[in-house]
Amino acid sequence: GAPRGGYERFDPGAYLSNNYRPPRADFSSERCVVPWKLRCLAEAFASGEIHGRTLIDVGSGPTIYQLLSACDHFEEIVATDYLAVNREELERWARGEPGTFDWSPFIQHVCRIEGRGEPWQEKERRLRGRLRRILPIDVHQADPLGAPLCPPADALLSAFCLEAVSPDRATFTRALAHVGSLLRPGGHALLLGALGETFYLAGAARLPVVPLDEADVRTALADAGFALRSFRSYSMPPALRTGVDDVDGVFFVHAQK
Repeated sequence: GAPRGGYERFDPGAYLSNNYRPPRADFSSERCVVPWKLRCLAEAFASGEIHGRTLIDVGSGPTIYQLLSACDHFEEIVATDYLAVNREELERWARGEPGTFDWSPFIQHVCRIEGRGEPWQEKERRLRGRLRRILPIDVHQADPLGAPLCPPADALLSAFCLEAVSPDRATFTRALAHVGSLLRPGGHALLLGALGETFYLAGAARLPVVPLDEADVRTALADAGFALRSFRSYSMPPALRTGVDDVDGVFFVHAQK
């Protein structure tokens, strides 16, 4: 399908600056949004319950932070995005090309909270080695990858994608069901997303978001065939309301197909 709502103007560099540099990416405080997201993911994978051959990340964008705890538990990570500019950014990072975004503070932080004493360069090398496929995806298609994933993924991760590409809750629920088709029955899904957000900026692009509350997310999961295991939410403090979006908070969900 054609890009919806300004995605042809999406600027990965601006998006990264808006969300993954200070003040939002301040690792000195666990009350900051980026450390909160990283802790949610680290704790989910620390349970030891979520593992397998393949994890698919839906709508990776130009970011890899969401894969740092996951990569220790899967042989292969499949990253996906609708936009070629984002897939290219991920390819460059995976190849270790100079001039890509510096994720090292994120990797160092995750190693610190996981507490295994692993050198951060080790984790970076492992993720690069396991990030073997970076594929185009359209979550509005019944087959988001254009064909079923064979075999289906053991786990699914999606961060700040579905609500940002859905004009309304019904479309969000359908997109959730579409991406659910990539997951094996019983497979685990981890979702991070925005609460109460109507837009975000990425350079010249001003992108609409469907505003969701906790009840909307719970209902959509049930309707899309997922059993909710846990729901956590974070309220965006005034200092992090920087004008790059109007987000009220963030949700973290662990669910099972």
